[in-house]
Amino acid sequence: MAIEDNPESRTKYGEELRAKREAAGFTQEELSQRAVMSRTHIAHIEAGRRRPDVADARRLDGVLGTGGFFERFLPTLDGRKVAEHFAEALEFEGQATVIRDYAAKLVPGILQTEAYAREVLSSGAFPKSGEERDRMLSTRLARAHVLSNFHSPVVWSLLDEAVLRRCIGGAAVMCEQLRHIVALGESRRIRLHVLPFDTGFHALLEGIVSLMWFEALPPIAYVEGLRTGRVWELPSVVRECQVAYDHALGDALSHRKSLALIRSVAEDYEHEAQQQ
Repeated sequence: MAIEDNPESRTKYGEELRAKREAAGFTQEELSQRAVMSRTHIAHIEAGRRRPDVADARRLDGVLGTGGFFERFLPTLDGRKVAEHFAEALEFEGQATVIRDYAAKLVPGILQTEAYAREVLSSGAFPKSGEERDRMLSTRLARAHVLSNFHSPVVWSLLDEAVLRRCIGGAAVMCEQLRHIVALGESRRIRLHVLPFDTGFHALLEGIVSLMWFEALPPIAYVEGLRTGRVWELPSVVRECQVAYDHALGDALSHRKSLALIRSVAEDYEHEAQQQ
């Protein structure tokens, strides 16, 4: 359940892999075939863009004859805490030039306020210690740093109306959270679209998805369910996710109308908090 918090460690891991691959006389394509890994995945690891998992490391050790070197190297990459299934997606999120996400029930991580995120991480069927929760909270709040550059990444956020109506942490927490989203939308830092309840069924109703584009890499799609998640790089699957997103976007409110709805719901929460 850990993810690399030190880019230098990933870079070193990639350099070691490249050196040992070249010493063995393999191209990336040849290594990918022997290790049953995609060439793109190997290229990401060598460039320090992706953290390999245990299975990756064992396959590399087996093909390159490195006696467990790459598996033993893995703990040096461990740092920030996130759900294991999201670790790979977080790596990509920090490199993306365009992010388009859909949230079905909760505010997307990069848009969460501290109070909202703390409530989400404090709840659930699997209790966390205060220390573990704080580590995960720190990671989640750090994700918002991708918004510090006004121009990149370009972020579109497609929210189901349930995200606005589900009261997480109480009325005051929700009021603060929604006004934070409104501020980002009003500044044009993000583009917002809400899928209202009266839309009924839409193309993304069954799960959440995050689409990412990069300057020098093919686009990817991250899809997630209960305690599961997967990064898709296969072009046909990524395209299917993009088409589904476009269909749902066509059913959503405009940016202006979405902001108006979120403001209205925030005001309702404010009145509720004042009465408590």
